[in-house]
Amino acid sequence: RRADVMMGEEEEQEVGVGEDVDDVEQNQDEMDDVEDRVNTTPLSALTSKGIAATDIKKLQEAGFHSIEGVSFATKKQILGVKGISEAKAEKIIAEAARLVNMGFFSAAEYHIQRQDQLMLTTGAEELNKLLGGGIETGSITELFGEFRTGKTQLCHTLCVTCQLPSSMGGAEGKAMYIDAEGTFRPERLVSIAERYGLDSKAALDNVAYARAHNSDHQLQLLTMAAAMMSESRYALLVVDSATANYRTDYCGRGELAARQQHLGKFLRCLQRLADEFGIAVVITNQVVAQVDGGAMFAVDPKKPIGGNIIAHASQTRLYLRKGRGENRICKIYDSPSLPESEASFAIAEIGIRDCEE
Repeated sequence: RRADVMMGEEEEQEVGVGEDVDDVEQNQDEMDDVEDRVNTTPLSALTSKGIAATDIKKLQEAGFHSIEGVSFATKKQILGVKGISEAKAEKIIAEAARLVNMGFFSAAEYHIQRQDQLMLTTGAEELNKLLGGGIETGSITELFGEFRTGKTQLCHTLCVTCQLPSSMGGAEGKAMYIDAEGTFRPERLVSIAERYGLDSKAALDNVAYARAHNSDHQLQLLTMAAAMMSESRYALLVVDSATANYRTDYCGRGELAARQQHLGKFLRCLQRLADEFGIAVVITNQVVAQVDGGAMFAVDPKKPIGGNIIAHASQTRLYLRKGRGENRICKIYDSPSLPESEASFAIAEIGIRDCEE
C-alpha cells in the first residue's frame, strides 16, 4: 500500500510538472507569436530575468515597449523614467544587453541582412529603379521640394503599397500617418487601393492617422506610435511634414538653437523606431529660397530647411520638382549607396505611376 501511495504521489507530481511545462510552452508560444508579428522581443521577457512587473509597466508608460528599445536607450533615458532608481536602471540595461546582440558582427552577415531587407514600391517602375527597388525599410527617407511636387501624393501611395505582399513590392504591414499640414485625404487611399485590388475599407482600417498640432505634440505622438507598433505589425511611418510646426513654433535666430535641439531629438526618435521595428520612415520637408548675394549664381536657389540636423539624420534624401503637366522629377540628393541620378513619374487618380510617353 505504501508503494502504491508513493507511486500515486509521483504520478501527481509528474502531472503537475507537465501542467507547468504546458503553461511555459503556451507562454513561450504567445511570446513567439508577438515576435513574429512585430519583429521585436516583448518587454515582458525581462520578468524571467528578475525585473519586477511594476518596473516593466513604468518603462511601458515612458514609451519603452521592447527589449530592443531599452537596449538602444541611454542610461540617462532609463533613469528619467519615474520610479526607476540607478540600481534598477543598471540591472535593466544589463539584462537587456544579454538578450540583444549589441556587439560586432561581420560585414558578410550584415550583407545577408541587407539582401533580405524589404523595399516598398512607389507605384512607378522608373522611380523604383532609381531607388534600387523602392523605399527602404529600417531607415529614414526624406522627400523635399516646393509645393505641388508630389510629396504628399507619394506618401499616400506608400500607405497602400506597404500593405501589399512582398511579391508585389509591399511589406504586409500597416501604415501610420502623422499629419502636420492638414493635407491627409483618406479618399485618395480608396482609389489607390482599388488600383491594387485591395478592399478599400480594409486598406483604410490599416492606416493609423494623427494630426500633429505643434512640435511638442508631434514628439509625443512617437511615444504613442511605439506602443501601437509593439502590438501590431507596421511597415511604414509617414510624417508630413516633419518641419512645418518647427517653422512656426520657433521664430528668429534667438530660438534657432532650441529649435534644432528639439528637431534633433524628434529625428532621433524616428530613427529609434526604424531600428527597433524595422519600419520605413518617410518624412517630407519644406524648402526655403536663398535671398543672399550668391542666389543669382545658383542653378536652383531653393534648399531644404532644417539645416545639417535633418541632413545627417536622413539616410536617403530625394529632391522633387515639377515637370510638364502632371509629371514630376525625382533626384537623388543624398544617399549612402545610390548614385546621383534622376527619374520621372506622374501623379494620377490611382496614385503615383509612370509617365505616359
